[in-house]
Amino acid sequence: MLAGLLLLTGAVGATGCWIWLRRDRRYESSESVAAAYDAWTDDRLLERLWGDHVHLGHYGSPPRRTDFRAAKAAFVHELVRWSGLDQLPPGSRVLDVGCGIGGSARILAKDYGLDVLGISISPAQIRRATELTQEGLSCRFAVMDALDLQLPDHSFDAVWSVEAGPHMPDKQRYADELLRVLKPGGHLAVADWNRRDPQDGAMNRTERWVMRQLLNQWAHPEFASIPGFQSNLSTSVHNQGEIATADWTRETLPSWIDSIVEGVRRPGAVFSLGPKAVLQGLRETPTLLLMHWAFATGLMQFGVFRLRR
Repeated sequence: MLAGLLLLTGAVGATGCWIWLRRDRRYESSESVAAAYDAWTDDRLLERLWGDHVHLGHYGSPPRRTDFRAAKAAFVHELVRWSGLDQLPPGSRVLDVGCGIGGSARILAKDYGLDVLGISISPAQIRRATELTQEGLSCRFAVMDALDLQLPDHSFDAVWSVEAGPHMPDKQRYADELLRVLKPGGHLAVADWNRRDPQDGAMNRTERWVMRQLLNQWAHPEFASIPGFQSNLSTSVHNQGEIATADWTRETLPSWIDSIVEGVRRPGAVFSLGPKAVLQGLRETPTLLLMHWAFATGLMQFGVFRLRR
């Protein structure tokens, strides 16, 4: 019995690794990013497992055992407090850049009374975000490229962007656009996956291989470092003040393993979507494990950025 179970587990794992190695999602253009997120949204696997937040969770400092979905919601509230968005009066206009299916935008609108516009390059995400948003909530969504925001200068009281930066091929343009649409005196809240700064040590052979997988598997052209993106924001022609940063790697690290554990805790969510969803879950597992390794060893960091006043 045990031998059979081990054999089955090995076969399933081998299948997942074969799919992972043969079918990456390397960045080619903004269209390849949109296509990846359209596929992730339409198959509903991530939504079934993670709820309406596709970003990492915040587990406290020091981290404590927390429900995965509760940690994702807690992340939004922690970033609101850290960035000062909780100081905004109700009705303030907020732009959510890279809004996913609208989980953060709905919390900002419902819990803080903010008027939120969420944008994504993925039409499927925008459709789903709109479907999930209850009538009467001051929250709307539009398809838009973060590197070419079709929005006027100085039109938002706050700009919010979580885990969108790795998909941006031009980090300076991304920083410029975030700050361009921000009103003077407005609030900036950015959270991102960042690589170790090159000045803190070059990557060894193993790290270079891991980094290549992290880029190619999820349509990332490049990761900025925390000091690197801080510099992008600080030197932008649209910058209005000093950029403060923090490293939330420790507080968010449990998210990677919990992302896998959710599939074990909610097997019905996977199997109810059919064999394709099962294979998709297997296909994502190696990247999640590599992400955990990279953040745990310091190859990657979870950076947060705000305007210091």
